[in-house]
Amino acid sequence: MKKIDLEIVALSHSVTQSHNYAVVLAEVVGNRRLPIVIGGFEAQAIAVAMERMIPNRPLTHDLFRNTLDTFDIELKEVIINNLLDGIFYAQLVCTKDGEEYAIDSRTSDAIAMAVRFKSPIYTFDFIMEQAGVILDEEDDKIKDGKVFASDSKSPPKPDSYDNYSVKALNQMLDEVLESEDYEKAAKIRDEINKRKESDS
Repeated sequence: MKKIDLEIVALSHSVTQSHNYAVVLAEVVGNRRLPIVIGGFEAQAIAVAMERMIPNRPLTHDLFRNTLDTFDIELKEVIINNLLDGIFYAQLVCTKDGEEYAIDSRTSDAIAMAVRFKSPIYTFDFIMEQAGVILDEEDDKIKDGKVFASDSKSPPKPDSYDNYSVKALNQMLDEVLESEDYEKAAKIRDEINKRKESDS
């Protein structure tokens, strides 16, 4: 079967399941999107890698990556290879000493690993046919490189850090990293970067 190349275009709260998140994958060539509902921990693991944040202690996915690196195992690609009863299935395709191995994985974990290894993510057409959605350009609102579905009206508003000094923001950043609240840390870091850009 021909593989379809995917890329992550959004990571946000799930509209249908309030305590979960949704990672949205898009065809690199094409206009179909593949939304996948994932848990909060997995969303955090993906966000940390996408934002290139370095936690004080390695997260589970970082530990797994370090283990693969130690034993010279390369994550060649991730394949979302099946969809049964609304549940996505995935495989980590790894290589070692010229041999290729396919390891079953939860899709959220596979995506978190792909981001860390900068590995391609693929799926098959029958999965896109079953679970993919087509979004016209006017149906997407793209803000800061992230896609928000049109039913959300506008992107979620970050916590307001306007009244804090850069020094206070850096102190807050250290505190939330210590408590491993990486979602808030990303927002604080964005505010610090925005201040730096405005000063330059």
